[in-house]
Amino acid sequence: MPRTKTAEGRHRVVVLALHGVIPFELGIPYRIFGKARSPGGHHLYDVVTCTPEPGAVRTDADFPITVELGPEALAEADTIVVPASYELGPVFDEGRLPAALAAALAHARPGTRWVSICTGSFVLAAAGLLDGRPATTHWHSTDHFQRLFPAITVDPDVLFVDDGDVLTSAGVASGLDLCLHIVRRDHGTAVANEVARRSLVPPHRDGGQAQYIRRPLPEPEQATTTAARAWALGRLDRPISLRELAAQESMSVRTFTRRFREETGVSPGQWLAAQRVERARHLLEDTELSVDRIARDAGFGTPASMRQHLQAALGVSPTAYRRTFRTGTAAASPSVAFSESSEPPGSPESSESFESFESSERAVRR
Repeated sequence: MPRTKTAEGRHRVVVLALHGVIPFELGIPYRIFGKARSPGGHHLYDVVTCTPEPGAVRTDADFPITVELGPEALAEADTIVVPASYELGPVFDEGRLPAALAAALAHARPGTRWVSICTGSFVLAAAGLLDGRPATTHWHSTDHFQRLFPAITVDPDVLFVDDGDVLTSAGVASGLDLCLHIVRRDHGTAVANEVARRSLVPPHRDGGQAQYIRRPLPEPEQATTTAARAWALGRLDRPISLRELAAQESMSVRTFTRRFREETGVSPGQWLAAQRVERARHLLEDTELSVDRIARDAGFGTPASMRQHLQAALGVSPTAYRRTFRTGTAAASPSVAFSESSEPPGSPESSESFESFESSERAVRR
């Protein structure tokens, strides 16, 4: 049976409010999905809240909220969002769903997209939705989460995990990152960036939640990797080696790699690949440059290399991405127009040199 859409045909997001819900997290889907609009100004999502038993719902603040919709609303959902709650009881303690919650979740139809914010992931896990999948949760609870649900591959360092139809975020504000990512996945970078601007949040945060975990403070004289990252962003269209990045901070490759991961939660190679994917997405959406040219300007060297990285990161080819998210007859930005008329200094990075960067990282780890 096909899922019922809103009268306007919008994608319906249903937020499940449980007793003890965190108001900030409850509001994230409304702030992000509720503000997403098409270039013509039309709302792209319809956001509603439901609860297993309609009426007053306790929050972790000093006020309750009243939720009128019951669990039947889940049957109309295209996406279900489960924010964190401080009253999960057996879900958090034993990995078991109470009967009322299990009955509520049973209303969801096959093919529904599931999203959790913070420890809302415990609900998805207890329902069996994360078995055999990668997932994350608040860093303070990752060890307990892994012990309780050994069938799940827990990544404690990332801000969110996108596993297709099931997505999990880390703690609290990472729900903003995940919801913006979903808007970006559904409707492209331009729409997501506009939502971020309206919400006064960055459209994309570097690194993962590892950067927020309490660690011993570095000595005052210890340098950071900020300058190296800024340097790399200014020359994504050129070959960049791990040794060159380390040289920007006057560090050894080994020290730089360790410091970089401590600060961002990812390796230099992972970070660089992500930045190049974002550059490619922007150029595919907003310019008329050829795929071959975009592959060079984003630093992938060849269309085949770019296709491989976009397929891994986004699940689509460059051509399919452009067809879906093209913003119209786009003009190249001045910087792109400049590189179109004259080759940038240095030879374009080939797929071989891109792979050699990753090889050098593996050598450092050994």
